[in-house]
Amino acid sequence: MNAPTYDTERTAHLNTAGTGRMPDGVRAVLAACTARDDRFGSRALAEHLGAVLHTEVHERLGALLGVPAGDTVLATGAAEAFDAFVRAAELGPGDRIWTTPYEGVARLSTLCALRDRTRCRLEVVPLRADGDLDLDWMRARIDEDVALVSVVHVSSACGTVSPVEQVGRLLSPHRARYAVDASHSVGQLPVVAARIGAHLVTADGWRFLRGPEAVGFAYAAPGVWSGRPPAPVPAAVAALNAALAHHAAAVRLPYEDLLPRLRAAVERTPGVELLAPGREQAGMLAFRHGEVPAALIRRGMARRGVVLWKTVAQENPLHPAARDGATAVRASVHRDNSAQDIDRFERALRDVLREEREVREHAGTAAAAPGAVLAAAAGGGDGFGGPSPQRGKPVRRGHLTLHRTT
Repeated sequence: MNAPTYDTERTAHLNTAGTGRMPDGVRAVLAACTARDDRFGSRALAEHLGAVLHTEVHERLGALLGVPAGDTVLATGAAEAFDAFVRAAELGPGDRIWTTPYEGVARLSTLCALRDRTRCRLEVVPLRADGDLDLDWMRARIDEDVALVSVVHVSSACGTVSPVEQVGRLLSPHRARYAVDASHSVGQLPVVAARIGAHLVTADGWRFLRGPEAVGFAYAAPGVWSGRPPAPVPAAVAALNAALAHHAAAVRLPYEDLLPRLRAAVERTPGVELLAPGREQAGMLAFRHGEVPAALIRRGMARRGVVLWKTVAQENPLHPAARDGATAVRASVHRDNSAQDIDRFERALRDVLREEREVREHAGTAAAAPGAVLAAAAGGGDGFGGPSPQRGKPVRRGHLTLHRTT
């Protein structure tokens, strides 16, 4: 496969955790398969790709996850695979499910649906003061009532790495099924299902593996799970197969120093708060500014050729940083990035914040607000006859009821 090629003014793509840039060879496979599908139809394309769809991609997935090729399953995404397998689990009122504060909303929704259907108990494993999972809490409370444990390998909110292998060893003597979300770890960290001790590993293909969107995969231990996730389209599978080949053949250039460099750039920027709970992060970090909204930062950075991601509390509703409902900006690095990308990020961030500060200072010298707004403020209303929320307080919507055990 060919590595992507860019000019000297290329965009600094710091959003691989959201959507990785496909290498040129992967993009070419996707384009060719899409054109063939358009000309001859999906059935003809599937026949043309027979060996890729039924054998080759599963062999590559098996090699990636360290499992037999026959135990891998294709899906439209990690969340869909998790839902298809977990929602069919047979649990009862005496069973318990463990999740963590780093769980994403899609998997939480699946777990809540399972709880509601089976009347089991859903509990949240607490974090230690440093942000890591509290393994001592787990050791003290594990018993045969714990039927399912769901752990995120790398948090999508801020890149916190959970000790999935230690959790697997802790669970191994017990009946609990162990499901690991590797969406933000596969492609940048080793993910070996047997070493982790997981019965289910799910992942997306379009993040650090840099495949196309709408294709993911899972390892499902034989005899443990029933159900079948929705299948991706053949063109996406062929492109994922090409991305797996590219990943396996890629020269492992050292890029581990980019994350500390990125972190240092954030910490040097006045007024910016780094959101990095846990003792270890991988591939990404999040931050926010005390006065400038995350959306303005992301858009301002995009205008300067730096691609980032805005996170919202609803994506990770149990995450510590989500408790006040604030948004944040997430930056992620890949071996395709360079030190120049980080330098460009730091310059752009300082420019955006300076520009927003100048806008606020200019606004502060403007004329007084219109009378209607002043009247609304004096009367405690929203200007339209209703009460106004407290400044800075998010509107709370109850949707996921979980049991926190301390």
